[in-house]
Amino acid sequence: METHARSLAKALSYRLLGSLSTAALVFLISRDFMLSMGAGVTDSLVKIVLYFLHERLWDHIDFGRQRPAQPEYEI
Repeated sequence: METHARSLAKALSYRLLGSLSTAALVFLISRDFMLSMGAGVTDSLVKIVLYFLHERLWDHIDFGRQRPAQPEYEI
């Protein structure tokens, strides 16, 4: 089970990469630095929240998760 802090750290690192690519693409299209930075920041804030919520939701879904082997006790 992942902790909330780990889910948040993963979301932040992933979004940094994603926001830099969004800002670069907007800049290449518009040649407007402020527009590209605004798009990158907005993209980052929205998607960090969505990713965190997505991770927390999936933590409650057992699909594809392997359960640890139960120890066998001999009597």
